[in-house]
Amino acid sequence: MTGVSSVVRFALRVVVLAGIIYVVTQLVTGITVVGNPDGTFGETGTFLWVALLFAVVNSIVGPVVRLLSLPFVVLTLGLFLLVVNAAMLGITAAVSDRLQVDGFWTAIVGGFLIALFSWIAELILPLKVKA
Repeated sequence: MTGVSSVVRFALRVVVLAGIIYVVTQLVTGITVVGNPDGTFGETGTFLWVALLFAVVNSIVGPVVRLLSLPFVVLTLGLFLLVVNAAMLGITAAVSDRLQVDGFWTAIVGGFLIALFSWIAELILPLKVKA
C-alpha cells in the first residue's frame, strides 16, 4: 500500500470515530463534548479533534497499558480490557478541555460503547491501517 492510502484510511477512521463519539455522547449522560461553534469547522470540528486525540492516545499509550495490564486481562478473562478502554477515554478527557467524563462507571460504559461501535464499524468498513 502507498503512504497516501494509509493517511486516507487513518483520516476515515478518525471521521468514523468522531461519529461514534457523537453517538456515545447522546447515549451516555455523563460524557459530553463541549463544542466550539466559533471554530473553523464548528461543533463538528470539535468532535473531529476529540476523535483525533482519542486515536493518538489509543495508539501511543494504549499498547503500553495493555501490555502492563496483561496479567489482569488474563486473570479476568478479558474483562479488565473494559477498565483499559475507560482509562484511554479518561486520558483523552484529561488531555482535552473539550471532552468531559463524569466518573469511573461513566468511563466504563463509554469505553465499552466506543469499542463496540468501533468493532461494528470495522465489520462494515474495514479501515484498519495495515503496515
